[in-house]
Amino acid sequence: MNWKVSMHISCMLFLISGSYINVWGLYSLGEGSSTVIEWELWSLSSSTIVYVLVLDWISLLFLSFVLLISSMVLYYSGGYMSGDPNFNRFMYLVVAFVVSMGAMILSPNLISILLGWDGLGLVSYALVIYYQNEKSANAGMLTVLSNRVGDVAILLGIGLMIQLGGWNFLLYSYYLSDESSLMIKCLLVLAAMTKSAQIPFSAWLPAAMAAPTPVSALVHSSTLVTAGVYLMIRFSPALEGSMAQKGLLIISCLTMFMAGMGANFEYDLKKIIALSTLSQLGVMLSVLSLGFTNLAFFHLLTHALFKALLFMCAGVMIHSVSEYQDIRRMGCLVKFMPLSVSYMSVANMALCGAPFMAGFYSKDLILEMAFMSSLNMISFFLFVFSTGLTVSYTFRLIYYSLAGDYNLMGVCSVSDSESKMTSPMSILGGGAIFSGSVMSWIVFPEPCMICMSQGMKMLTLAVSLLGAVTGYLLNMMAVSWTLKSVEFYKWVTFLGSMWFMPLLSTKNLGLYSLNFGSKVISAGDKGWSELFGSQGLKKTVFYLFNILNSVQFSGIKVFMKMFILSVIIIMMLP
Repeated sequence: MNWKVSMHISCMLFLISGSYINVWGLYSLGEGSSTVIEWELWSLSSSTIVYVLVLDWISLLFLSFVLLISSMVLYYSGGYMSGDPNFNRFMYLVVAFVVSMGAMILSPNLISILLGWDGLGLVSYALVIYYQNEKSANAGMLTVLSNRVGDVAILLGIGLMIQLGGWNFLLYSYYLSDESSLMIKCLLVLAAMTKSAQIPFSAWLPAAMAAPTPVSALVHSSTLVTAGVYLMIRFSPALEGSMAQKGLLIISCLTMFMAGMGANFEYDLKKIIALSTLSQLGVMLSVLSLGFTNLAFFHLLTHALFKALLFMCAGVMIHSVSEYQDIRRMGCLVKFMPLSVSYMSVANMALCGAPFMAGFYSKDLILEMAFMSSLNMISFFLFVFSTGLTVSYTFRLIYYSLAGDYNLMGVCSVSDSESKMTSPMSILGGGAIFSGSVMSWIVFPEPCMICMSQGMKMLTLAVSLLGAVTGYLLNMMAVSWTLKSVEFYKWVTFLGSMWFMPLLSTKNLGLYSLNFGSKVISAGDKGWSELFGSQGLKKTVFYLFNILNSVQFSGIKVFMKMFILSVIIIMMLP
């Protein structure tokens, strides 16, 4: 099948199936019903291995958003990847990615969820190394090794959950007490942290930007990185009041702060957006650890639309400026690409939580519910400061790439002429504007009771305005303040490199762990284990067999000699 010919048909099928699933999900939400499909594959004693599909409003709504965004990404790829010689292979990998995410979304069973979970890891590795250069290979290896930690955690969780008689975490999560099943909760939280790139596994998320931009739009909006958040949403009843939930709150708040700070020192366009994704993942997991599951799911849906739009706009800009990703080589794009810049401004405003955009309805409610919760001062400070940092790096990005000085080369042909890339942006642009209000009416038909002082109520808006002014003014003065970054070089390096996490994950921790692992294998599996295990047993058995064999053959010879001698003696007797 030639994807360049049938791409419109495939995208239309994705859209039709997504719209049907969306209607089904809204019906399930209104009726409060769900459908469970179960196939029993194998039974052992009281435990059964079954393949289960759960079709409730959470899985159906999320799957409809995944299908919508994936159809837009497939259509967008027709323009972005049109000159690639391996275009068909790329499209098949994207479809495999979507199928893996669908299998993970619909499965409530910890064993069958591995089909989608490992499928995401495998296909993401194939997509990150798609350009087949050294940078892509290193990024792919970091991605797959980081995600394998979460895979091992799920496998250990499967082994521990056998005591419950099954692996359906939707059914058994209500009966997991903190005293008896804390290890299972910690393992699943660890799996979610690796897939959603929380500290200390954050280094792989910006490194995965080595993949093509359409893949980034899909990965960072509704698929790979949101898999950990979705797992925690499904497992949320078991986390209520546990130590794992409190630990997740601290880690997610630190991730949110770290990503926002790092994005203000980054100059790679795709990495800035990747760090903003990391920051929003911290927001989702932090509010989830406070106990507001539906609110985290609401932000997950709205974030998927405007983040996919943001990556698509970034891809159009990179595609137009001769594949440069440094925002210092861009500038004044609003005069050449008014449509793409308009959509990017809409996505940026939704990311900042500007009033009446999609992100406003979820982020404002998240911050208000968090301020009303029993937060300590450190978490409160991280929430407030991270909100200002989000607006700060957004306006920094706008200043450098969209509204700053003209820094493009003369050979750049910058325009909005590619309809295959701008048409999907129009649909997602509408979603970035209207999805917040529509989804808030659907998910929260009854208004939440917010009771706080006027100062606390205005704190979010004040911090956002302060962050916007700070981000814009600091970068306007960047020319005269260039040497200031040299004076604070150590702090700039520390904050701009994600607290040295890429260095720790690759050169130090990765190298030392691999060397230590090779020594353990040499001394264990290939050393003492071989000597006293299979090889030693083999040598011992062969040695005993040779002794027995020699005894048997020698005994037969002695017996035959004695028999022949006895016969001769008997014959010689009179």
